[in-house]
Amino acid sequence: MSRNWLSFFFLFAFATLMCTSASGQNNFKVIHSFQGPPNDASYVVSRLVFDQQGNLYGTSANGGTSANGTVFKLSPNGDGSWSESLLYSFCSVYNGQLCFDGASSDAGLVMDSAGNLYGTTVSGGSHDGCGQPRGCGTVFELSPPASQGGTWTEAVLYNFCSVFSGTDCLDGYVPQAPLVFDAAGNLYGTTSSGGSGHFPFGASGGTVFELSPAMEGWKQAVLYNFCSVGQGETCPDGNAPYLAGVTFDPTGNLYGTTENGGSTKTEGGGVIYELSPNSGRWTEKVLAAFPSSAKSYGVPSGGVVLDPSGNLYGTFEAPKGGVFRLSSRNGKGRVFIFNGADGDEPIGGVTLDLKHGILYGTTSGGGNVNAGNVYAIAADGTETVLHNFCSQPNCVDGQLPWSTLVQDKSGNLYGTTEFGGEYGAGIVFEITP
Repeated sequence: MSRNWLSFFFLFAFATLMCTSASGQNNFKVIHSFQGPPNDASYVVSRLVFDQQGNLYGTSANGGTSANGTVFKLSPNGDGSWSESLLYSFCSVYNGQLCFDGASSDAGLVMDSAGNLYGTTVSGGSHDGCGQPRGCGTVFELSPPASQGGTWTEAVLYNFCSVFSGTDCLDGYVPQAPLVFDAAGNLYGTTSSGGSGHFPFGASGGTVFELSPAMEGWKQAVLYNFCSVGQGETCPDGNAPYLAGVTFDPTGNLYGTTENGGSTKTEGGGVIYELSPNSGRWTEKVLAAFPSSAKSYGVPSGGVVLDPSGNLYGTFEAPKGGVFRLSSRNGKGRVFIFNGADGDEPIGGVTLDLKHGILYGTTSGGGNVNAGNVYAIAADGTETVLHNFCSQPNCVDGQLPWSTLVQDKSGNLYGTTEFGGEYGAGIVFEITP
């Protein structure tokens, strides 16, 4: 049975619609089960990325030689099977508890035209002023070997909490979201904490930052400090981007979400925002604010994608979660609401298939034994559950997907789960809608 998109204005009331979705037939397969440390990754929540040869790359929060996370590669063998290799284990360079080369990566990677990989680590680095024992987080580059069979080389481009006032990390800390390039080769991302915002308890609200290559190394600049508006725990301009990075539109504006904020009276249920460059400064505009009531729709933790018409698409987690579509031009939008049976609490964002007009995504709960699923939503609001995780004995087909899906040229979808698989340490899966 189909369900339609619900029309709404975000700053006002929402309606509720619950109904049973259709179940789809598809080809689902596990292409790798992680084994965990010391020789493999584990607990993967990152988005994957393709290179031009069809290899997949990702990061992990755990696993590797020191159990502090990895960068891994999956290569197709031509017979439908895949081979996995570890490219790097974090915390290979350390002093006491500090992991100078980074530790624990949630975000996934971006790749430049030369095949270098760029990402963030939640902790690690050379600074621990944020109270994290392994460090406050890094941006890193991983470069391929000069000859086949050689080792990949890791370099830390930036250590967070390099700029501080008292106990406040003014440049941000805990970067958990993926990075994005602009046309000039600058990197943009978010930190879930830090900055000069007023949110209490040392979190400060988080930041949007830019990293620019220079002769003497990469330079970081904070483009926006969340929780710059309001006081105390109220942050009308947003608070805590968490797993959501930023997305460019064709004119150079940035879009993203925060998990909290958006209200002048309460903590708020999160915002969808736009950042625009104006004479060397970036200004923020809140496009939509979610209410903070537990019974209301809110908590957008993933990033957004744009279609050619300027519509933004993303997910929110509460109370069962859903998918939103919001016009960046007039602020009008629609939502699709999960009911638990067809999904619950989507953490990652959505993948937009423009050719077929379909949104694909994952939920971290719902379905079989609340293990999460893969879903598709057509333009008319019809949802199809493509796979319920833990459908196989001992959850060898995976459990708890966090990541946004990626799609290959043939339309196949790829993603990861944090748990499940043959060894219980998560999987990489392929699904043909």
